[in-house]
Amino acid sequence: MTQEYDVIVVGAGHAGCEAAAAAANLGSSVLLITMNMNTIAQMSCNPAMGGVAKGQIVREVDALGGQSGIITDKTMIQFRMLNRSKGPAMWSPRAQSDRMRFAEEWRLTLEGISNVDFWQEAVTGLLVEDGTCVGVRTQLGIEFRSKTVVLTNGTFLNGLIHIGEKQFGGGRAAEKMSTGITEQLRELGFETGRMKTGTPPRVDGRSLDYSKMEEQPGDENPSRFSYLDTPQLTKQRPCYITYTNEKVHEILRTGFEKSPMFQGRIKGLGPRYCPSVEDKINRFADKDRHQIFVEPEGWSTVEVYVNGFSSSLPEDVQYNALRQIAGFENAKMFRPGYAIEYDFFPPTQLNLTLETKPVRNLYFAGQINGTTGYEEAACQGLMAGINAHQRVRDLEPFVLRRSEAYIGVLIDDLVNKGTDEPYRMFTSRAEHRILLRQDNADLRLTPLGHKLGLASDERMQRVEQKRRATADVLEYLNKKPVEPGEINGLLVELGSAPIHEKTRAVNLLRRPQVELADLQRALPELDQYLQTYGADALEQAGISVKYETYIEKEHLQAQRMGELEDLRIVGRLDYKAMPALSHEAREKLLRVQPETIGQASRISGISPADISVLMVYLGK
Repeated sequence: MTQEYDVIVVGAGHAGCEAAAAAANLGSSVLLITMNMNTIAQMSCNPAMGGVAKGQIVREVDALGGQSGIITDKTMIQFRMLNRSKGPAMWSPRAQSDRMRFAEEWRLTLEGISNVDFWQEAVTGLLVEDGTCVGVRTQLGIEFRSKTVVLTNGTFLNGLIHIGEKQFGGGRAAEKMSTGITEQLRELGFETGRMKTGTPPRVDGRSLDYSKMEEQPGDENPSRFSYLDTPQLTKQRPCYITYTNEKVHEILRTGFEKSPMFQGRIKGLGPRYCPSVEDKINRFADKDRHQIFVEPEGWSTVEVYVNGFSSSLPEDVQYNALRQIAGFENAKMFRPGYAIEYDFFPPTQLNLTLETKPVRNLYFAGQINGTTGYEEAACQGLMAGINAHQRVRDLEPFVLRRSEAYIGVLIDDLVNKGTDEPYRMFTSRAEHRILLRQDNADLRLTPLGHKLGLASDERMQRVEQKRRATADVLEYLNKKPVEPGEINGLLVELGSAPIHEKTRAVNLLRRPQVELADLQRALPELDQYLQTYGADALEQAGISVKYETYIEKEHLQAQRMGELEDLRIVGRLDYKAMPALSHEAREKLLRVQPETIGQASRISGISPADISVLMVYLGK
C-alpha cells in the first residue's frame, strides 16, 4: 500500500484489462483495482467478440500487441467471417466465446504479468494535487499513489438498474454501483451526462426446442483473430435464429404502461443501433416480426443469451412474451433482462491520447467516454495504457490517425465530435475503410507496436515475412504469361470474355469474375508456384490486384489529410482574438483545443473558411 505505482487502472472490464496489460508489458508498474476479482473481463452482455467494424478493431488491438484477440481465439466456440459476399473492406470476423472461460483466461493472463498487482475494493475518489492526478482513494480510506491513473468504470458510476417499475442501484446484475468519483470530477470542472444500455433475459437451453429454429453454424474453415499461432478451432457450437410474432408483440405492449423507458423514468439515451425489443415494436409498428439470435454462453453451460430481446419491461411480461416465440414455448428463464443507466463524461474533454484536459495524468477509457461494446472499450483501454506508460517515461504520445486504424477513427470521432448516445463503430464511419481492412491490420500496425516495445519480435518477423511473400506473389503474377488455350475454357465457365492473345495472369485477376483460386484451378504451373506461399500472402496479393485503383485513391486522400495533421497547433491559441472566425468556430475551438489543423477540420461546425483563417493565422 505504500508503493507508488506508475499506472493505476480503476476497473477490470475489457478497457481496464487491456490498459493494465499494455502498460505492464511496456514495463510500467501497474495496480489494477476492481470491486470484484471474480468478474474480471466479464462479458456482461452477449458472449461474442467482433462483428462488422468491431472485428477489425480486435484485429488492430492484436496487431499492436494487445490481448483480446489471443484470448478470444483460446476461448471461442464458433467463428464466422461476416460479409464475405461483399468487398474485402466489409469482411468482419466474429466469434462466439465461452463466457466463463473468456473471463478466466483474461485473469490468468494478467496474473502472468509480474508487474501487475491487484486490489479488490471500490475506488471512491481521486488524489489530485495542483491539477495533476497522483493516485486514488478507496472505500476503506486507503490512498494508493501513482504517476498516472486510468479510469475504466464501465456502467458502474452511479449505476441504476430498471426492471418495470422496480429500480435499484447497481453496476451490473447482482453487483453494486460505484459512487463518489462523478461528484468529485464535477467539482474539478468536468461535464457529465447519463447514458443507458440494456441486456436481454438469459434462459435454460434445455427448455428450448431447437427443431423449430434455423440453425446458424460457424464457418466450414474457421479463421482466428490473432496473427500469432493461437489454437485452431476444430469443433464449433451452432447458434440459432427464430422470430418474434404478433402474439409476442401484443403481450409486450401490455407492459408499456410500466415501462421505465416509455414512462420517463429512464433519463439516459440508449444505443441507437441496439434498441430494446419494446422500442423495436414501438418504432417499427408496421413489422410483424423481429429476428432473435439464440446464442450459447459456452461449451458446457446450458445458459443461453437471447440476442435481440433486450428489455426493461416487468419480468412477468418478458417471461410470458418469450414463451410465444417459436422454440421458446417451454422456456425457463434464468433471469430477466434489464436496462441500466450510468454516468459518462462527454469525450470532448479528452486529448487524442485519452488524457483528460481538466486534470493532467488522468485517462478515461471505455463506456465512461460514451461508447458501447467490448471491442470499442478494449481498444481505448489499450491506447490509454500505452499513453499512460509513455507519460511516465516522458516519451512521445502514441496517437493513431484516421487513415491508420479504426482505433484512430473511433478516438478522433469521440474527441472532436463527442457523442450524445452510446457510440458504436461502423465501417461507414471510416472514410479510408478500403485501407483499414481486417486482413492487413498487422501490416498497418505491428511495426508501430513493435517500435513502442509492445508487439514482440516474433510478430514483427511474421509481418516482414508476409510482406515479402506478398511482393513475391505479385511479381510472379505480373510476369506469368497465359495463353488463350490455357484459360478460355475457365473464362467462359465464369461468364467472362475469352482472350485472343497471350496476356499476363495479373490482367485476368483484375476481372471481377475471376479469383486467384480460379487461376490456380486452371493453371497447374501457377498453382504449383503459389502453393509454396501461405494463405495470408495469397489473400493480400489478390486484394491488392483487384482493388488497386481504389487503394491508390485512398492512399492519396490519406496523404492529403496527413499534410493537415502535420500542421501542429502549439499551445493554447486565443481564438476569441480571431474575428474572422465564425462565432461557432471560436466557441468550439476554445472547447476542444485541437492539436492539429486536421483535427480542427473535423470538429462539427468548423467550415473550410474557418480552416483557411486558422492557416493564415498560423502562417503569420
